[in-house]
Amino acid sequence: MPKITFIGAGSTIFAKNVLGDCMFVEALNGSEFALHDIDEKRLRESEQMLKHLANKYNKTIRIVSYLNRKDALSGANYVINAIQVGGYKPSTVIDFEIPKKYGLRQTIGDTVGIGGIFRTLRTIPVMQAIANDMEEVCPDAWLLNYTNPMATLTGFMLTYTSIKTVGLCHSVQVCTKELFERLEMDHERIEEKIAGINHMAWLLEVKKDGMDLYPEIKKRAQEKQLEKHDDMVRFELMDKFGYYITESSEHNAEYHPYFIKSQYPELIEKFNIPLDEYPRRCVNQINGWEKMREDIVHNSELSHERSHEYGSRIIEAMETNIPFKFGGNVLNTGGIISNLPTKACIEVPCVADRNGIMPCYIGELPEQLAALNRTNINTQLLTIKAATTLDKRHIYQAAMLDPHTSAELSLADITAMCDDLIEAHGTHLPVYH
Repeated sequence: MPKITFIGAGSTIFAKNVLGDCMFVEALNGSEFALHDIDEKRLRESEQMLKHLANKYNKTIRIVSYLNRKDALSGANYVINAIQVGGYKPSTVIDFEIPKKYGLRQTIGDTVGIGGIFRTLRTIPVMQAIANDMEEVCPDAWLLNYTNPMATLTGFMLTYTSIKTVGLCHSVQVCTKELFERLEMDHERIEEKIAGINHMAWLLEVKKDGMDLYPEIKKRAQEKQLEKHDDMVRFELMDKFGYYITESSEHNAEYHPYFIKSQYPELIEKFNIPLDEYPRRCVNQINGWEKMREDIVHNSELSHERSHEYGSRIIEAMETNIPFKFGGNVLNTGGIISNLPTKACIEVPCVADRNGIMPCYIGELPEQLAALNRTNINTQLLTIKAATTLDKRHIYQAAMLDPHTSAELSLADITAMCDDLIEAHGTHLPVYH
């Protein structure tokens, strides 16, 4: 029977979603769910929660916690990665507060931008250590990566390790549905085509019964821009570049140089941009967890319904050989998207079955969309280069090429800010020269 290992299992709610989903997969009856986290308290809480679910939904599943990561990985068929290196404190706070001293404001800071760069730099060494363990004790396992920054971490694993890896995000499967709900349009029976890079993939086609729905979408979106709402950045990008983007407006506000500008502070209000949104979410989640713990961890009647997460369905497809189509993050090998770099990690439709994961050929993106993607890919590739060479110059260059950072700061300030961040993160980073 398969063994599924969850690294970062102290993320109790996420473990509930993904492993709870797996309990409804008949092909996984008799499996071991191996849990690992560096926080023993949170690990035990997740173990207890999952044992309640298994007792209720699938008594054949064995839930086992491991404090030793290699023991958790030993013999695994599938590995789910959901780690966050450095946590809210100190690392996220550092990622936001030091750039703020230089006048550089962020919303989420977990993908590109200065926050995304340093989140990558402190996470890649841990990903390398996980890969080393997997190469030793479960070399044929599939790694399902949920950890951000998605493109850089998945790209690193696929380029610099032998581990079979796919990156999984939440934005593709809800993109069109949420857009249609906002515009009060019927979402049933639509056909869609989405491709690009993580958090910046594009709704290239959207049809119903063969009819292009984009004219109606754009008409309603323009009307919506007359009132305040929380998706104004994406609607503005669609208006100017022609296509809707998968990830939220608060994310995309910092992926581009057009929205968060000290020279034009009125744009923050105009586009309803929530500066410092991610730290607020972290605090709310920490406080919320304290209130939820009893209901989630100690509730023997805890219920679960299969979520929209891809993880359990990919595993089910590989175990049963019944294909499953999803949006996955893979290398652009062979030019799947022909006008993006082959080294880039892209997000495209993929099919999973017993043969593994096969990305679908896309061809050319509309040139303006590929151009926007390339601005973020530049920073991603240089961040990976910095992490693999330990050359500090590539950290500077990654930041200098980031669209938002370069639109706000001088080369000298970018260099000084990176030095301050390197010093503040201390032992969460390797030594750069």
